[in-house]
Amino acid sequence: MDQSKTPVLDALADYHEKGQTPFTPPGHKQGRGTDPRVVDVLGDAVFRADVLAVSGLDDRTSSGGVLEEAQALMAEAVGADHAFFSTCGSSLSVKSAMLSVAGPHEKLLVGRDAHKSVVSGLILSGIEPAWVDPQWDAERHLAHSPTAEAFEAAFAEHPDARGALVTTPTPYGTCSDLAAIAEVCHRRGRPLIVDEAWGAHLPFHPDLPTWAMDAGADVCVTSVHKMGSALEQSSVFHLQGDLVRPEVLRSREDLLGTTSPNVLMYAALDGWRRQMVQHGEALFDHALGLARKTRERISGIDGIRVHGRDDFCGPGRAADMDPLQIIMDISAWETTGYRAADWLRAHHRINLHIADHRRISAQFTHADDTDTAEALVAGLTELSERRAEVRSGRTVEIPPPSTLRLEQVMLPRDAFFGRTEQVSWEEADGRIAAEMLTPYPPGIPAVVPGERLNGDLLRYLRTGVEAGMVVPDAVDTAVTSVRVVRDG
Repeated sequence: MDQSKTPVLDALADYHEKGQTPFTPPGHKQGRGTDPRVVDVLGDAVFRADVLAVSGLDDRTSSGGVLEEAQALMAEAVGADHAFFSTCGSSLSVKSAMLSVAGPHEKLLVGRDAHKSVVSGLILSGIEPAWVDPQWDAERHLAHSPTAEAFEAAFAEHPDARGALVTTPTPYGTCSDLAAIAEVCHRRGRPLIVDEAWGAHLPFHPDLPTWAMDAGADVCVTSVHKMGSALEQSSVFHLQGDLVRPEVLRSREDLLGTTSPNVLMYAALDGWRRQMVQHGEALFDHALGLARKTRERISGIDGIRVHGRDDFCGPGRAADMDPLQIIMDISAWETTGYRAADWLRAHHRINLHIADHRRISAQFTHADDTDTAEALVAGLTELSERRAEVRSGRTVEIPPPSTLRLEQVMLPRDAFFGRTEQVSWEEADGRIAAEMLTPYPPGIPAVVPGERLNGDLLRYLRTGVEAGMVVPDAVDTAVTSVRVVRDG
């Protein structure tokens, strides 16, 4: 196929060139009805490009095949058999993938370090999770994705599982040995879903970790807005092989997705694919070099340990890591990542990616340059000099893995939709959770509906919130009370 083509962008240009007159949504009619005060902030180009996908960008029957051609170009660009665009983020894409592999009361092997969108998929679908434990680095209090051996053991315990789902890269940039996990699945004729939300860029440079399709995954979900040039909510999910039928995956997406997709997102995805095919390797040459130099500079700042392969990769840890995620341990400053991130935003207008009980991280992409790198280094240097300002005296009580991992005693769906009550966090010890409790970012639930709570985990969340942790999906975001399944 001609990878220089951009079917969505070309159709949008043609729409304006021909002077189409819409008597369809959106009601602002290319911005003519938009409040000028809104246009002053958002610009008129946003509204001019916001047209209906069908009976707008394409004709009533989609005979122009605009979206289909754009998706086929994407699939070819990354070596997949099929690609599907989503304007509801990877939160929808991963649910579509899950529902293509398993149905209500069927089992799916799921790495317990999954994003909350996966847990939402379990709640909506009634799929029974067979959790696969991540690898726990006790020294750094950090989880890496489960190993192939862990999935092998899980299949032995749950031979009726319909497939497996693994998250890689993690939000910390660490990666699984996907080829080995795919082999475990395929030996049993079971598909592998990879939540590769943080890996949309991986196909476009040889020095980045192996991307899921090259490793043999069946379905791969990517959030192109995270590491690519797409707009927020833009996602692509890819398919290869014959273990998941494309018409099934398409029908599941149709079940969950919007009937009013945003053409702006389609256009940005289309343009990003062309950009990567034509210039991706050169762009990431620069990004990788810039990230490497920035790592070296940050490593020279007193009190910061920049994590590298020696910390994250090897036996009992990750198989690989994305060097564009710069993960910094600041525990030597006797503060939390929450306070450090807040200080950098307040004093240097720098917004960091992850902030946890002892780390902060900066996500580099092909869009970064010497100016953004310099701003980061300058902010961190001043923060190091003024570290006393962010010392809080509060510590987050991190429980050992034995108590951090809770027992799943009910289906997530049954617990979430069952009879519930709100109790104080002290009274919740021993009760069954009826809600997700998710420190965000990175958005990995500490508690899943249907798990039995314990005091250690609840103290972790309470001390975390007191130290600056955010738990936005809790009914009580301060976690002074918890929603649990009603007894009796």
